[in-house]
Amino acid sequence: MEKIVIFGTGTFAEVAYFYLKNDSKYEIVAFTENRKFIKKDKLFDLPIIPFEEIENKYNPSDYQLFIAVVYTKMNRIREKIFNEAKSKGYNLIKYINSKAIIWGEVEIGENCFILENVVIQPFVKIGNNVIIWSGNHIGHHTTIDDHCFITSHVVISGNVNVGERCFLGVNSTIRDGITIANDCLVGAGAIVLDDTKDKEVYKSSPTKPLGIKSDEINRM
Repeated sequence: MEKIVIFGTGTFAEVAYFYLKNDSKYEIVAFTENRKFIKKDKLFDLPIIPFEEIENKYNPSDYQLFIAVVYTKMNRIREKIFNEAKSKGYNLIKYINSKAIIWGEVEIGENCFILENVVIQPFVKIGNNVIIWSGNHIGHHTTIDDHCFITSHVVISGNVNVGERCFLGVNSTIRDGITIANDCLVGAGAIVLDDTKDKEVYKSSPTKPLGIKSDEINRM
């Protein structure tokens, strides 16, 4: 089995550990984190090593990394760690869940994490360091650039271009043939029908209470 170290000690790192342990060819040997954020010695009985010295204990020629960091500061923290890991000489693995459905010619970069019930249609291109949570549809001929985070049950229609460092919230929908520019935040339930500009933020109208109590409804 190929040996890897997981960067991160938060909940995403715990989720990554579970999936990689139970549904991959990789053997997890340790966790790593920036020294100032390390609060304990071990996670899942594996050592936590300061990232500043990781290559001294786990040589990049023998070990690979996976960066399990979420979308903090519009994915720029994960991008920074990705670049630092590459500068240390590490290969970054990609994980594709065995229950994901991927059709035809699809390009997927390093440090990608694709969970169950994701459907990726033919001719899709996914860059480096892209997280795609469970239950998403990625339409044909779509391109997703580096360092994006796509949460659950997002629909990206065909021929869409998603720029770098974008965040797509739960149940958001992207119309076919449009471009989501760099650093855009599309909130939960939002529907995007036209091209966006860099750093734009989209949200849906929140559902509001009707002002009556549920026990006042005679029929439902």
